[in-house]
Amino acid sequence: MKNLPAWLLLATLVFPLPGQAVRLVDLVNMEGVRRNQLIGYGLVVGLQGTGDQTRQTVFTSQSMVNMLRQFGIQLPQGSDPRMKNVAAVSISADLPTFARPGTTIDVVVSSIGDAKSLRGGVLLASPLRGIDGQVYALAQGSVIVGGVSAQGATGTQININTTTVGRIPGGATIEQAIIPPEVTSGVVRLNLREQNYSQSRLLVKTINDHFGSHIAQGVDGSQIEVTVPGGRNNLVTFLSMLETLDVPQGVMPARVVINARTGTIVIGDDVRIRPVAVSNGSTTVKVLERPSVIQPNPFTLGTPQVEEQSTVDI
Repeated sequence: MKNLPAWLLLATLVFPLPGQAVRLVDLVNMEGVRRNQLIGYGLVVGLQGTGDQTRQTVFTSQSMVNMLRQFGIQLPQGSDPRMKNVAAVSISADLPTFARPGTTIDVVVSSIGDAKSLRGGVLLASPLRGIDGQVYALAQGSVIVGGVSAQGATGTQININTTTVGRIPGGATIEQAIIPPEVTSGVVRLNLREQNYSQSRLLVKTINDHFGSHIAQGVDGSQIEVTVPGGRNNLVTFLSMLETLDVPQGVMPARVVINARTGTIVIGDDVRIRPVAVSNGSTTVKVLERPSVIQPNPFTLGTPQVEEQSTVDI
């Protein structure tokens, strides 16, 4: 494939050739194996005067007062601390399935007040909760901001990217794992990424032919149930063999992928263009098909032939 043009190589990557075998893991998702969204609330401290203006964002000062109270520091009643080096933030992260306690994941920190920048700040220890309200991770660490913001004495300001959103690589430690019961039950359900009955039939046939027993059965055009031979004790070995299994490519729908930003168009093998006119701005494209009949020589035996004539105007 070294001599193929760039656009043809891209097309073969997006649309596999008819009859070409693909890995099973590229066609399906295992039910229960997914990322789980976590969210939390916390304080970023150590900012150089770019934090929340606590007169407008009252919750920032309230959060700071509550935190100081936990450390035995009591502020005078009715006091309103004005802190420009603190910012209230929301924290989000993705918890992978099977991630065990003690491992770390990346987190994204976003300002929810009127802070100007989170550059140089440190996130204080904050719990991350799932949709069920349970704490699954604890986040803390230095915030890395990819944007730049500068302002002059006259008010002239320049911003590059966003300075109120940052990341903490490995900033959250997992406290509780998520083990889906669907995977540990001895029956694995494979969900096709695109509903396709012909592909579902090929998957069932290939799995049964390879493992020599009727362990796979199709539920419908989008799901297959596979019984793990030997039960849970053989789960890891069986799944490692299953995901690398080569499966014939089924009948794929005709598809056209258009990248509006780069102007790249990738057309699948089964796409057929009917007579059409497309207009965009000052550009008009016309495609016209005119079949013509070629009569045979009257002195020779033969049948009329139909010849396709295409006309494309831009």
